[in-house]
Amino acid sequence: MFSQNHHQGLSPEVEFKGDHIVYRGNKIQLGPKAFYIDGRLSDNQATQYNFVYNSINEASKHLTNGTEEGPMVLYIAPWVYWIDDPDDSEMRVPDRIGGTPIGLEINCEWLKFQGLSDSPEHVILASNRGQTMGSKGNFTMFRINGDGTSAENITFGNYCNIDLVYPLNPKLNREKRGSAIVQAQLVFSNGDKIVVRNSRFISRLNLGPFWGSKRTLFENCHFEMTDDALNGSAVYLNCTFDFYSSKPFYRTDGTGSVFLNCDITSYTRGNQYFAKANGTIAVIDTRFSAENIEYLGWRDIPALETRYYQSNVNLNSSPVLISKNDPDATVDISQKPLLNAYRFDCNNAIVYNTYNLLRGDDNWDPLGIKPIVEQVEKETGKDYSSIPTQLIIKPTQQKLETGKDSLLLETTVNRFGNFEVEGETINWQVSDGFKPFVKLKEIQDGKCLVIPTNNQNETKKVIVTASTSSGLESATVLYIAPSLLNPPIFIKLPKISKPREGKLHLDYDLDMTFEDQSLISWYRCKNENGDEPIEIAVSRFDSPLKTYQLSEGDIGYYIMASISPKHLRCHPGEAQTVVYKKAISAKDVKSNAKILVPNLENMSSKYQPKILPGFWSLDSYAPKDTKEFNWEADNSQDPWYYGEGINGASGTKGFVQNTKGARMRYTPVGNDFGDMKISFLAVPSKTAGQGFSSARMQYMDVGIKMDIKNMNGYALRLIRTTKYSDAIDFILMKYENGNAMAISQPVSASCYRPNCKISVVVQDNKLIVQAENTGDYFTNHDTSEVVKVVDMEVEIAPNSYGGISFQHTGTVGSGATLIKDLKIEWF
Repeated sequence: MFSQNHHQGLSPEVEFKGDHIVYRGNKIQLGPKAFYIDGRLSDNQATQYNFVYNSINEASKHLTNGTEEGPMVLYIAPWVYWIDDPDDSEMRVPDRIGGTPIGLEINCEWLKFQGLSDSPEHVILASNRGQTMGSKGNFTMFRINGDGTSAENITFGNYCNIDLVYPLNPKLNREKRGSAIVQAQLVFSNGDKIVVRNSRFISRLNLGPFWGSKRTLFENCHFEMTDDALNGSAVYLNCTFDFYSSKPFYRTDGTGSVFLNCDITSYTRGNQYFAKANGTIAVIDTRFSAENIEYLGWRDIPALETRYYQSNVNLNSSPVLISKNDPDATVDISQKPLLNAYRFDCNNAIVYNTYNLLRGDDNWDPLGIKPIVEQVEKETGKDYSSIPTQLIIKPTQQKLETGKDSLLLETTVNRFGNFEVEGETINWQVSDGFKPFVKLKEIQDGKCLVIPTNNQNETKKVIVTASTSSGLESATVLYIAPSLLNPPIFIKLPKISKPREGKLHLDYDLDMTFEDQSLISWYRCKNENGDEPIEIAVSRFDSPLKTYQLSEGDIGYYIMASISPKHLRCHPGEAQTVVYKKAISAKDVKSNAKILVPNLENMSSKYQPKILPGFWSLDSYAPKDTKEFNWEADNSQDPWYYGEGINGASGTKGFVQNTKGARMRYTPVGNDFGDMKISFLAVPSKTAGQGFSSARMQYMDVGIKMDIKNMNGYALRLIRTTKYSDAIDFILMKYENGNAMAISQPVSASCYRPNCKISVVVQDNKLIVQAENTGDYFTNHDTSEVVKVVDMEVEIAPNSYGGISFQHTGTVGSGATLIKDLKIEWF
């Protein structure tokens, strides 16, 4: 029989006896549903015994489905168990198209991971791969298929971006793969009734603790993460959290997530939020501690429809209202019956009502508190076991016309876990300020008929709220228009007057008393019939673009304007077009041909792939150096839009990528160009300096001295790498027939965050780049490794080209960069 001495110094409480183990004096018989796993056993030693293994991976090959009464248990001795071989140099790839690289897939009902130590850091299930660092895709350590998965005294750790330190045996320590924070995930689960106790979840970006699970309880667990990390449909009881960035949830799902008696330490600077996107969250008896956060909120801009719930929340030992700047978002339930859904007092003790939250329709009671709940119900005559936690109104974000439309609002009331409750009494209301614009008619089954009554000229945004007597709330946002009128008719047909001071003017009169909001678009055409039109400028934000600034690109073209008459109380009318009767000549243009400051607010953002002198070419394109990441350009929609950005670009307007691979290029008029300069302000959605969503060849190239047709020239590349999570690399590139190659060493810089001023210059056969940020920000980096101001210069071979280009290969939305204040100069 194998000697027991191998346990000494690591787990003296565990004794291995061949066909059983003794843990803390208790005999555990091994068998088809009770495996012993010990990483200190050699392969030869492990194979001497039935139901004994030295790795999780080998044990997983022999699992038998458990039951709720008799689970399949893995008794795991202290050790570091690598689920994926960290010494294997091969990159992990997804096992299915559009999927995620998985370390180990397990198919087993009612499987339990039982660590044989009270200290979860003694039993570590480990991997160390993440996006672009050991894998192509967001590497995930486990995919577990089956109900009833549970874990106790376990550390689930992805050590891609953090060091693995194992004091019990320092020989098992391992350094992280790299400092850049990449998506490194832990556990996917499709199961119900998931329970994890006294365990740790360690990673950074995209932590993934049993993502996808249904009813899930984490008790006395610890979590460390940055963004997009937590399970969005779970109960966290007596847990601790380390937040290393501002949005630990991407979103929450269904009835959301609940924090009960938790302690959260925030290492964020500035604002600490819970989530990027929408979803329900409740925070009860929870304490935040932080040195550097200025504000605690649910989201940066909470949706007006959503309500979040809190009671007894403190920040640095002082009471705090989460999202105090958006007070309608937060319902403080401290004095409301709804609090009983989460906690109640019994015999001078607090009981956290996990039975109410997790019971579903099968009375699941993982903490065995059902008798206490029934006792309190009997004593008080009140319901403590089926209290709903979510109220939803549908539909929302609707536009209604007075005198024409009405809308039936319906509600759904859910118990936690997405179990619908019927028969709740719903109270409907609007604030006094909204009452002139809608009439509410409550009808049976919690429904409400909304009748628009807006007799003013402007469309009004109206918020209708619903609530229950327990304290649940929800809202719907409606846009109430007055009765719409017919579009105005022309009393003077559109006419383009002859150029004056280098501008064309569109002249017309409409039969109306309202302010003009007509939609006007300008086109370059082949002839006076308006053939082969290419849109070049448009009106936006209800401001008609009646004047068009001529440029060299207009010479030789006929200019057409299209106008759809509109005011604030009508839909746009049928468009009328008019073509200026003469082709534009050089004498009509007064602008400086050496300077182009595009009017981005009115520049067309339509898909326009043609490469013509004086034109912007807008399309989506997947460069060859990104092909290994298996994506295709999408030109089914316009690749760019002009408008407000999100996250870090919120509140700023500019040109923003609308599709992955968005490309914007300008071909100047002429054949021979010398030195030139591009300057602009970059406003990334990302705020921490990482610029792009991941290090999967996500970059933006700013091309200068470009032959647009063949894509020859030079560029500045701004790219996220695996080196840093709060800095990008600036690299000078040379383009040859569309293929880009580096012609400088990379410079790592932290300045690529909102309001980064960038200039790219070609002068005296040198490519010169300067970049700096106009605002103050914090960085831990020494300036020798990551600079705050970029100054780069490299010798280049001259060319005669004069085009410019922007090529963005990152994801859009939260990974996009807004561009404004663009200026192009030819010397």
